[in-house]
Amino acid sequence: MGWTISDIETFLAVLDAGSISGAAARADLSKSVVSKRISDFEAALGVALFARHAGRIAPTDSALSLADRLRPALAELVAAAESVSAPEAELRGRLAVAAPMSFGIRHLGPVIARFAQAHQGLEIVLDYDDRHMDLARAGFDLGLRIGHLKDSSLMARRLCEDPRALVASPDYLERYGQVDHAADLARHSAIGYLNARLGEIWPFGPEIEPPRMGRITANNGEAMCDMALGGLGLALLPLFIVHDALRDGRLVRLLPDLRQRPLPISIVWPPIRPMPRKTRAFIDHVAQAFAGDPPWQRGLDVRPATAGGPAPRTPLRGT
Repeated sequence: MGWTISDIETFLAVLDAGSISGAAARADLSKSVVSKRISDFEAALGVALFARHAGRIAPTDSALSLADRLRPALAELVAAAESVSAPEAELRGRLAVAAPMSFGIRHLGPVIARFAQAHQGLEIVLDYDDRHMDLARAGFDLGLRIGHLKDSSLMARRLCEDPRALVASPDYLERYGQVDHAADLARHSAIGYLNARLGEIWPFGPEIEPPRMGRITANNGEAMCDMALGGLGLALLPLFIVHDALRDGRLVRLLPDLRQRPLPISIVWPPIRPMPRKTRAFIDHVAQAFAGDPPWQRGLDVRPATAGGPAPRTPLRGT
């Protein structure tokens, strides 16, 4: 018994959806068709890919190992087929994108919506989550990363840079005192970020001591911003989260002249050669949307001067 490309695609769809029913709904197939394809694929390979118990399925180690090799192979197969199609041919297939929640909701969503409107043949899957994940293993074609990239096998293109802003509400400052000098920070408490300690993301250098940690900690920038708006402490947040509150005076930017290293915002993807047309088209679309001054920075003073000057734009690699 042999296997087909449809068997591979169905296997990966079940792995991504976590269930037969989820994969069936995504592919607009019946559960019986999806289940039979999985059974046929397992029979052809002579190995169990999913453990079944009480109506639930879980991937085996063999399934995870196989998926790690099949994803890039399938992507290269699609790219090879696309390479002989006309450049103006409609983009088709599935494009899965992972992005941090606050940036995705505030700034990336409308950009992706315009891309989806322009390419009606694409199925687009969005996952907003502040945790970094293994893109290839999780079945994503691209991811958006905020911060300095760690060494990895991922390809990257820098979209823009964004400074972090140390902010507080006017009410908080009235109750607890102004922050006119860096030495004043020791008298204040900060709202914590669950995914990193303040000292790990403090952008102003070791000579500027951060404020002490307060009683509020959150795992998302929007939640931290809400706490700052409520007068519960200082917050260190990217400008792309607090720009509206700074413009209308609900938050005050503290010590704006402190030098810092701004946050790079990059799009990353697994190294697949040749690059699929849908991936290249999406990267170019997003890069154009954030070229120059990002939309949220326009008309807003984005000081301070950066330590060591602005970082160079990272060229598109892997093309």
